Amino acid sequence: MKLGYAIYYVPDVPATLAFYEAAFGCTRGMLSEGGEFGTLNTGETTLSFCQEAFLAADGFSFAPMRPDHPLPAFEVAFVTEDVAGAYVKAVAAGAKPLLPPKEKPWGQVVAYVRDLNGFQIELCSPMG
Repeated sequence: MKLGYAIYYVPDVPATLAFYEAAFGCTRGMLSEGGEFGTLNTGETTLSFCQEAFLAADGFSFAPMRPDHPLPAFEVAFVTEDVAGAYVKAVAAGAKPLLPPKEKPWGQVVAYVRDLNGFQIELCSPMG
């Protein structure tokens, strides 16, 4: 078995795709005709977005993520050789800065931002 994709449930799929294209340089995989589901090409694993209404329609109770809510207990990480440049680009595109680039004890450089929906995004250098 392998991880095929991760899905974030968001209020506005097209706006979220556009944000990730501008902030993180992702390329769009697809957007459904009605705009309720879309994907980004991010390498081997696809990052997907679906309208929150689909969870509700299936009877699931959930806590929607919003920029003013506490951080979720998970994150998506984008690996880059230029963490500082990626951080500046993301913030310029509207990401909320959380932690500027910082070297970890194991040598990896990491930075954190929040996307337009409030999800935490890690920008990091490759692991040695």
